[in-house]
Amino acid sequence: MTKKESRQQVYTLLVEVGRNADDGLPKEATGAALMCYASGVDEAEAVRETVAILKQADLAPLDVSGYGTLDERLAEGHDISDDEKALMARALKENSVIVAQMTPFFDKA
Repeated sequence: MTKKESRQQVYTLLVEVGRNADDGLPKEATGAALMCYASGVDEAEAVRETVAILKQADLAPLDVSGYGTLDERLAEGHDISDDEKALMARALKENSVIVAQMTPFFDKA
């Protein structure tokens, strides 16, 4: 009997979050953008899992933009570093969501 091949893929997602009590963002921030790598059988599942995990972390997801799988991004000509590929491989191996980068937003007043 052979092992069934996983249908999981890793999707690159950009998630914008607002403020929430105990969200861990800097006090003066109005929100943040998070670059995430999330595994799923399709992009919709990856988005659902990412939003659920961010909510568990007391973050307030507002919007999610999907940038596709590694193959899709390469086909579009994206320059993807070895570090980024390693994080994608880890997300696939662990069937997880990895937040690779967080950029807080601040009002310029």
